[in-house]
Amino acid sequence: MLIGDVARRSGVSARMLRHYDSLGLVRPTGRTEAGYREYSGEDIRRIFQIESLRSLGLSLREVGRALDDPGFTPSELVDDLIRQTRERIAAETELLTRLRRIDAVEPAGWEDVLQIVALLQALGSKNADKRQRAALSSVEEAPMPVEALVEAALSETDPHVAGALRWALAQSGDDGLALLAEGLGASAAEVRKRAVQSIAEIPNGAATTLLQEALTNPDIAVRRYAALALGARGVADTIPTLIDIVVEGTNDVDAADALSALASRPALADQIATGLVDRLAHGTVEPSARRRLTQALADVPGTTASRALADLSHDEDRAVALTATYILGIRDAR
Repeated sequence: MLIGDVARRSGVSARMLRHYDSLGLVRPTGRTEAGYREYSGEDIRRIFQIESLRSLGLSLREVGRALDDPGFTPSELVDDLIRQTRERIAAETELLTRLRRIDAVEPAGWEDVLQIVALLQALGSKNADKRQRAALSSVEEAPMPVEALVEAALSETDPHVAGALRWALAQSGDDGLALLAEGLGASAAEVRKRAVQSIAEIPNGAATTLLQEALTNPDIAVRRYAALALGARGVADTIPTLIDIVVEGTNDVDAADALSALASRPALADQIATGLVDRLAHGTVEPSARRRLTQALADVPGTTASRALADLSHDEDRAVALTATYILGIRDAR
């Protein structure tokens, strides 16, 4: 079979067949009466073998070794091809993500594109200062794709950069809430915590609704951060969780502040005071927790809190008694 016929039937161009010939990969073994080189059935079979190996990503040099070297084993080469393919897919995926993020902010011109690319690169920098400036610049100078902000906020470990990212997300409104909601269900506890902290700084109704749903999250840390944020927003359902936080001793000052803000509503003041007193009476509460509960009564108005403090001023725990006496003195001075 002549080269033109082989090209038509195999789908390999005549030019590529000549290239294979020049490299010694496959050379026509026959000759016509007119002296033209003619491909045999075995030659054509080798062409298809070459094309099959090329489809796996092998170079022509590697194809030649695979077909002609009896000692050549494919396992190492295939492993290397798998690694290269994974690296290529990762690079292409990263490029696709970057292009989608640029497209999402609808740049008006190439200057906008270049500015967005610069911000995205800075956001991925190993330098914390650069990441922080990029987060702040995303609001002040050029729009940053909200998906990139959320991704950065959920992975950031530097507290200063994390604060800047949460601030930037808060300025974007509820655009990132759906992605942050996914973060609440992440397998990593740190990601869940960063997600709820970011939602807590978004001051709109949709964020409040999401925080209320987070009160039933399986992660106790998520529930507590949600309660702190909702308590500051006046949501009464958070009172039991806020009292738990006071007892636990983590973020207890913030929890006491939230309870104080809620207690400014007369309908809730006695409920909060009763809840604090009930926990004080619980026999398993540690002395340090009893002192924190007593301190939390300081800014709770009403007779229930005052009576509780009067009783506590005679408490067996001297630290609790002194704390209650001091608070009563301040309340009387008011």
